[in-house]
Amino acid sequence: MKWRIDYSRNADKFARKHNVCIDVREEIKKFLIKMKGENVNIDLSKLSGEWKGYYRIRKGKLRIIFEVSKSARVLFVEKIDFRGDVYK
Repeated sequence: MKWRIDYSRNADKFARKHNVCIDVREEIKKFLIKMKGENVNIDLSKLSGEWKGYYRIRKGKLRIIFEVSKSARVLFVEKIDFRGDVYK
Protein backbone atom coordinates (compact mmCIF):
# COMPACT_ATOMS: atom_id res chain seq x y z
CA MET A 1 0.00 0.00 0.00
CA LYS A 2 1.25 3.47 -0.87
CA TRP A 3 1.49 6.49 1.40
CA ARG A 4 -0.76 9.47 0.82
CA ILE A 5 0.68 12.95 1.35
CA ASP A 6 -1.77 15.70 2.28
CA TYR A 7 -0.92 19.38 2.63
CA SER A 8 -2.57 22.05 4.72
CA ARG A 9 -3.79 25.04 2.76
CA ASN A 10 -0.96 27.24 4.07
CA ALA A 11 1.73 24.64 3.35
CA ASP A 12 0.49 24.13 -0.20
CA LYS A 13 0.28 27.88 -0.78
CA PHE A 14 3.84 28.44 0.52
CA ALA A 15 5.29 25.59 -1.57
CA ARG A 16 3.70 26.91 -4.76
CA LYS A 17 4.60 30.55 -4.09
CA HIS A 18 8.28 29.81 -3.39
CA ASN A 19 8.55 27.00 -5.97
CA VAL A 20 9.75 24.37 -3.48
CA CYS A 21 7.21 21.62 -4.28
CA ILE A 22 9.86 19.29 -5.72
CA ASP A 23 12.26 19.84 -2.79
CA VAL A 24 9.50 19.10 -0.27
CA ARG A 25 8.47 15.94 -2.11
CA GLU A 26 12.09 14.73 -2.25
CA GLU A 27 12.60 15.24 1.49
CA ILE A 28 9.36 13.44 2.31
CA LYS A 29 10.44 10.52 0.11
CA LYS A 30 13.72 10.39 2.06
CA PHE A 31 11.74 10.30 5.32
CA LEU A 32 9.61 7.39 4.09
CA ILE A 33 12.73 5.50 3.02
CA LYS A 34 14.26 6.13 6.46
CA MET A 35 11.08 4.74 8.08
CA LYS A 36 11.67 1.49 6.22
CA GLY A 37 14.98 1.20 8.06
CA GLU A 38 17.38 2.24 5.31
CA ASN A 39 20.23 4.65 5.97
CA VAL A 40 19.40 8.04 4.42
CA ASN A 41 21.03 11.40 4.98
CA ILE A 42 18.19 13.58 6.26
CA ASP A 43 18.02 16.20 9.01
CA LEU A 44 14.97 14.95 10.91
CA SER A 45 13.81 15.46 14.47
CA LYS A 46 10.75 14.85 16.59
CA LEU A 47 9.22 18.04 17.93
CA SER A 48 8.06 18.69 21.47
CA GLY A 49 5.98 21.22 23.34
CA GLU A 50 3.28 22.84 21.23
CA TRP A 51 4.28 20.66 18.25
CA LYS A 52 4.32 17.34 20.14
CA GLY A 53 3.59 14.43 17.79
CA TYR A 54 5.01 16.22 14.75
CA TYR A 55 8.31 15.82 12.92
CA ARG A 56 10.56 18.46 11.40
CA ILE A 57 12.73 18.15 8.31
CA ARG A 58 15.39 20.79 7.75
CA LYS A 59 16.50 21.51 4.18
CA GLY A 60 18.77 24.57 4.16
CA LYS A 61 16.67 27.49 5.40
CA LEU A 62 13.44 25.62 4.71
CA ARG A 63 11.54 23.77 7.47
CA ILE A 64 8.85 21.15 6.83
CA ILE A 65 6.61 20.24 9.77
CA PHE A 66 4.42 17.17 9.36
CA GLU A 67 2.46 14.52 11.18
CA VAL A 68 2.48 10.79 10.42
CA SER A 69 -0.44 8.39 10.73
CA LYS A 70 1.09 4.93 10.28
CA SER A 71 -2.21 3.07 10.55
CA ALA A 72 -3.88 5.09 7.78
CA ARG A 73 -0.56 5.50 5.88
CA VAL A 74 -1.09 9.25 5.62
CA LEU A 75 1.55 11.93 5.99
CA PHE A 76 0.05 15.38 6.66
CA VAL A 77 2.28 18.39 5.99
CA GLU A 78 1.09 21.04 8.44
CA LYS A 79 3.53 23.85 7.73
CA ILE A 80 6.33 24.78 5.33
CA ASP A 81 8.22 27.98 5.95
CA PHE A 82 11.63 29.51 6.41
CA ARG A 83 13.60 28.93 9.57
CA GLY A 84 12.66 32.12 11.44
CA ASP A 85 8.93 31.97 10.80
CA VAL A 86 7.95 28.32 10.89
CA TYR A 87 7.35 27.90 14.65
CA LYS A 88 5.30 31.07 15.09
